[in-house]
Amino acid sequence: MNMYLLQASAVAQNPDNAFWFFPVGLQLLVAIGIIIVMMAGSHLLGPKRKTSDKLENFASGIASHGDARHPMAIKYFLVAILFVLFDVEVIFFYPYAVNFRELGWNGFFAVLMFVGFFLCGFTYILKKGAIKWEE
Repeated sequence: MNMYLLQASAVAQNPDNAFWFFPVGLQLLVAIGIIIVMMAGSHLLGPKRKTSDKLENFASGIASHGDARHPMAIKYFLVAILFVLFDVEVIFFYPYAVNFRELGWNGFFAVLMFVGFFLCGFTYILKKGAIKWEE
C-alpha cells in the first residue's frame, strides 16, 4: 500500500501528466451531454405546428419585393474590409500602451516600425482611390 501512495503522489506532483486534464475533459463531456439532451428534448417534446406563417421568411416586418440578387457596389465591401483591417491594427496598440515602460526603446522602435507599415498601407489605399466615392 505504501508503494501505491508513492506512485499516486508522483502522478499528482507532475503537472505535465494527463491526470490534471481529467477535470477539464469531464467538464467538457458534461457540457456536450447537456447540449445534446436539451436539443433532443426540445426536438422531441416541442410543438410541431407548421403553418404558412411560420414557414414564411422573416424580413423584420417589411414586406419583401423584387429579387434579392441585385448587384451591389464593391465600394461597400471595400470600406467594410478596410474598417476591419484598420480596427484590428489599432487593437495591437493596446498591449504596447500597457507595457511601454517594460518594453523600452526596442519596443518603441518596434511600434514605430508597425506604424510605418500601417501608414504605408494607408497611403497605398489612398493612392488606389479606395476611399473616393465618386466614379
